Amino acid sequence: MTSALFVVSEHGYWGEECIEPLETLSEAGVDVTVATPTGDPPVVDERSIDPENVGEHTAERVREADASDPRLNDPEPIARVEATDYDAVVFPGGHGTEWDINADRHARALLREAVEGDDGTALVVCHAVGLLAFTRDGSGGFLVDGRSVTGFPNAWEEGIVDGDDLMPDGRKLPYWVEDEVVAAGADWDAELDADTSVRVDGDLVTARGPGSSAEAARTLLAELGVETPA
Repeated sequence: MTSALFVVSEHGYWGEECIEPLETLSEAGVDVTVATPTGDPPVVDERSIDPENVGEHTAERVREADASDPRLNDPEPIARVEATDYDAVVFPGGHGTEWDINADRHARALLREAVEGDDGTALVVCHAVGLLAFTRDGSGGFLVDGRSVTGFPNAWEEGIVDGDDLMPDGRKLPYWVEDEVVAAGADWDAELDADTSVRVDGDLVTARGPGSSAEAARTLLAELGVETPA
């Protein structure tokens, strides 16, 4: 059976970016495991379950999955999982990833193993794309150097943080994803004129944000050779 590991933030994952791929892959018969930095359940970003932000349907779908999905409620610690045990490793986004996933050495190892290994594929979404700015390849260079990627763009960040880079919840955003990933050598294009943005470069799949989550899930299934659910 095809398998996937989801590495999810405990500091605020964006609901649709996790639940859409998780449920789409599950419906396609992929065996999904969830991991978090400490093994505690991931924490959903409240803005991603606010009907005024995301619509009632998405808000309710995410709230239900976050509360009742046993994989989300009983995750593995990422120090105890190996990318080689899975066909894909998925990193859902959300601003919270900047405080845990993107800075975690075990997350970096999972990404590197998935992309550089003989088998495996990585899907990295939205703010989790920032993980690429801190992940080195086997030769010590940046894993993302020269790779074609998309992710959460500066143009969107400007509409969220204030002049001091403070988030709506008062936290100071430590960095902007686009700036750091470009500095690490990425060929960056968030395709701002397009409704969705998903890019594939070898065994690395990246997606821009919530609206690209469904396309990202379908793209990953195609890369895995798994038929997309009707």
